[in-house]
Amino acid sequence: MTNYLSLLSLVFLIAAIAVGFIKKLNVGFIAVGFALVIGRITGMSDKVIISGFNTSLFVMLVGISYLFSIAQINGTLELIAKKFIALAGKKTYLIPIIMYILGAVIAAIGPGTIPAFALAAAFGVPLALAMKTNPLLLTSMGQLGAIGGGMTAIAPTGIIGINLSAQQGINNVAIPLLGNAIIGSAFFAIILYIAFKGYKAGGENPLKLKDLPKFNKNQIITMLGILLMVTVTIAFKINVGLSSFLIATILTIFNIADEKECIKSMPWGTLILVTGVGVLMNVVIASGGINIMAKALASIMNEKTAAPLIGLTSGIMSWFSSTSGVVMPTMIPTVNTVMQTVGGNLSGPELVSAISVVASVAGLSPASTGGALVLSAYLTNVHLDDEEQNKLFARLFIISVCAVIALTLFVGLGGFKFIK
Repeated sequence: MTNYLSLLSLVFLIAAIAVGFIKKLNVGFIAVGFALVIGRITGMSDKVIISGFNTSLFVMLVGISYLFSIAQINGTLELIAKKFIALAGKKTYLIPIIMYILGAVIAAIGPGTIPAFALAAAFGVPLALAMKTNPLLLTSMGQLGAIGGGMTAIAPTGIIGINLSAQQGINNVAIPLLGNAIIGSAFFAIILYIAFKGYKAGGENPLKLKDLPKFNKNQIITMLGILLMVTVTIAFKINVGLSSFLIATILTIFNIADEKECIKSMPWGTLILVTGVGVLMNVVIASGGINIMAKALASIMNEKTAAPLIGLTSGIMSWFSSTSGVVMPTMIPTVNTVMQTVGGNLSGPELVSAISVVASVAGLSPASTGGALVLSAYLTNVHLDDEEQNKLFARLFIISVCAVIALTLFVGLGGFKFIK
């Protein structure tokens, strides 16, 4: 493949991301269309182009999303969240910490970061207002927890990271990715807790265990179904998507939740985004475009700066595009070339972790999913004029910028080197 065609394929990738951002369109749809054009220009058949659609990943993501849409629709996740917060009792300074743990647990057991982001925003804002504390503290703590827990091998972002790494021959990444995500997100959560004086959180906890309803029959069955899914997946090494489909189907047959509502609540836009970008990425990789991009990045790196720079690049990209749908599929394929070009003792799992975690914390921005959900939840509960809305937008973006800078420095100091 000539350098001209390799560079052209990279231009198509950048153009797809830019058009999606500027026109507010799903980059997945654009990517598939662009894949056809650049694929034909570089001499690829339709069969080769279509082979970039990762069916295994799609089945996993749809299965997990379907199962946890049931838990969301029948109120299981919301009641779990309320009972978690009620555990703090009168020790309201523990509530921000519990929000972090709650976000991590909810994301880790399968729903992933986006549902946990939404829960933290929708639940954290009214809770903070009732406590007369800063809503941005509770929502950010919950979303940081979701970023950490969302890297498990059964959560969508973790699945994507592990899957993309395996395609590049980088194995045994599951434990380092999860461990580094928890360490990194907890590191910035501690900074936020201190900066917002969470230890001085006052007011009264509006949630009391005695006032909360017991889990109903459908919710108990849902929780048992999720536990069975996790057990079957781990014990029998069954694809998590297939086991999720099986459990979700059984729950649906017994009317545990309304099927139409569950399907409607699934993140179809994200599913198309992730798999659609994968089609274009397959063409770009085969055309040599990613190799050019990786070598350009490696040219400004050395052994000590490679991880923080690749993380920073990913964080900046994530301010304008999806972490799991665009940034991870674009950046993780560069890891092998960066390691080969820079040399030294660079670690694949460390670079993958830097990409995934720094990009994820950038998602706290109001221009991205996490911050946008907080902004929406805030405006639902509090009337703000245009000037106040702009100030809230700026505060959310500042939190995101600080998160990216803090995590980049943390990675640069070797924070992701310990778990292998």
